[in-house]
Amino acid sequence: MIPMKATFLLAAALLASPCVHAAVTVTDDAGQTVTLAQPARRIVSLAPHVTELIYAAGGGDRIVGTVSYSDYPPQARDIPRVGDNKALDLERIAALKPDLIVVWRHGNAQKQTDRLRALGMPLFYSEPRRLESIAENLEKLGTLMGTEAVATRAAADFRQQVSSLRKTYADRPPVTVFYQVWQQPLMTLNGQHLVSDLLTMCGGRNLFAKETPLVPTVSVEAVVAGNPEVMLTAGMGATRPDKPLADFAMWEKWKQVTAVARNNLFIIDGDLVNRAGPRVVNGAAEICKDLDLARSRRGK
Repeated sequence: MIPMKATFLLAAALLASPCVHAAVTVTDDAGQTVTLAQPARRIVSLAPHVTELIYAAGGGDRIVGTVSYSDYPPQARDIPRVGDNKALDLERIAALKPDLIVVWRHGNAQKQTDRLRALGMPLFYSEPRRLESIAENLEKLGTLMGTEAVATRAAADFRQQVSSLRKTYADRPPVTVFYQVWQQPLMTLNGQHLVSDLLTMCGGRNLFAKETPLVPTVSVEAVVAGNPEVMLTAGMGATRPDKPLADFAMWEKWKQVTAVARNNLFIIDGDLVNRAGPRVVNGAAEICKDLDLARSRRGK
């Protein structure tokens, strides 16, 4: 017969053992319930922003496969690639034996993600549309990975930075903004996109916020008629180059547009606004500065 003290010590050891885990459950950005029998140890990330979120939530060392352009933090560049946002190598993903695949809901091909689900692989859809959703993604991924302590701190830090920006720019006069995604065809973002939330925080008013598609195609005439005070686009690298990139060259003849007349044509580092990860708050800070610069040019 095992003494009572020995029985207690054995039970305590089992509870402390890394092999003993309770199931974890969260709801993803598609509204679907994701349940794992135990915290994920082998994760495939199918979007650059997802890779950044996983690292920030304390699970970077668990990513066994990712996609092209997952290059932040720097150590992510060494992770094996399993495709890009257009095509995934399903056989290679399956060979990695992941216990969790984190998918970009509208960035990955639906048919391929459906096939992954059909193979019985747990999928978590990540597509933050608001700044608060980024913090929530950090917390949910932390739950799925068993890294709640790190994820909770990261989420709290992110919320604090967002709160600080909101307070700083809460009373700024509004600025009408045209956000240019693509030139040919001319595309923008509606009010449901994360970038629109960044604009709002900085006192910006998205010219095409009421459009139905997330990424609507618009006409030059509609932009001219809206007369934005600022034009923004995402570029590679520098947030404020000395001269507008070729993306804005088509607008040079439209001098009646306030943004063109006042040279309020700004390029933001695409990695800071196109990826819904913790660094988006840095992109928001750059947007806020650009809108303030536009305000300073009023009446000149």
